[in-house]
Amino acid sequence: MTTELEYVLNKASAEQIAGHLSSCDADFMPALSSRVAISDYAEKLASKSMRFEAWSGGLLVGLVAAYCNDRERHIAFISTVSVLKAWTGKGIAANLLKQCMEYAKKTGMQQVSLEVAGDNMPAIALYRKNGFVVNGVKESFVCMSLYLPGAAGHG
Repeated sequence: MTTELEYVLNKASAEQIAGHLSSCDADFMPALSSRVAISDYAEKLASKSMRFEAWSGGLLVGLVAAYCNDRERHIAFISTVSVLKAWTGKGIAANLLKQCMEYAKKTGMQQVSLEVAGDNMPAIALYRKNGFVVNGVKESFVCMSLYLPGAAGHG
């Protein structure tokens, strides 16, 4: 695949997000469709989250969706990280995470948090490689956070 990637913010429609998430469904641990109605989740992401997207032509190949609206605790929450299987191993997720962290920092967030299935070792390794540390466990999920030094409004 030599197609150029385009990194953009908030371009995908709810339908495009749903299509992307459906294509990645089996790669989530556990499958995303076992936890949420993908079309409803895609609507929520489209209307309420900041979306960091990687596109190849008209295809959404990578997505990081985050909520950067906790003005009391200054914590951004990453709701989803997904890359189409054919596009994994190309640094797309790391690039999208970096964009997300930079955006969170600019908007005054002091920390970025996420939850990942405790048995999803590839994802945990990706997050650790990008500076996240484990800070708890909730049921079968590991809670991870990244502190953003020098964030706007950081004491």
